[in-house]
Amino acid sequence: MNASTLRQLWSLIENTQTNILLEVNDTELIQQLLKQLENQKLLSSEESKVIRAYISSRLPLIRDLAMLRRGCT
Repeated sequence: MNASTLRQLWSLIENTQTNILLEVNDTELIQQLLKQLENQKLLSSEESKVIRAYISSRLPLIRDLAMLRRGCT
């Protein structure tokens, strides 16, 4: 995954509603984020696999950041 795609993914995560980040199950959240990214950028099947694995490995961080956002609002 290149730096541009990584920035785009984290921007997408930051702009996703907090309740979605916290309340949907892991599989749904990964699918939603990947689908949103695919709507913004054409991804090969290999890129999709890499991004899916990356999101999966970062779910605790994504949810922790969402909890912090919820606490701040």
